[in-house]
Amino acid sequence: MPELRHKRTLVLGASLNPERYSNICINDLVFYKFPVVAVGLREGEVAGIHIQKGLPEVDDVHTVTMYLGPQNQEQYIDYILNVVKPERIIFNPGTWNPVLADKAKARDILVETKCTLLMLSGGYF
Repeated sequence: MPELRHKRTLVLGASLNPERYSNICINDLVFYKFPVVAVGLREGEVAGIHIQKGLPEVDDVHTVTMYLGPQNQEQYIDYILNVVKPERIIFNPGTWNPVLADKAKARDILVETKCTLLMLSGGYF
C-alpha cells in the first residue's frame, strides 16, 4: 500500500450520511493517509474532505472509486475518461457498468470490481 499513498483517489457518489459506504470510504482513505477528492450531490465535509458538486477540475487522480449505480453514471463518463483520466476505476458492489468499463479498458485504465473498503482494510488498495 505505501507506494500508492501519494496517489489521489476520487470518491464519486460521496455522501454526507455517515451510514453510506461512500462516507465510510472517505473516512478510511483519510485514516490510511490517501489524498482524497470527493464528488457528490451535496456539498459538505467528511473527515476534513470537502465534498464538491458537479464536475470539478482535478489533477493527479490515480483511482476513481464508484459509489453511484450504473443508472446515475452516464453524466460522469466523459468527465472520468477525459478530465479525471485515472489509472484505475474501482466498481464497488452495485456499481458495475459494462459501458464505462469497456471504454476505460480501451484507454488502458485498470478496471476492478471490488470493494474499496475491503481493499483498504486488507492492505491491497
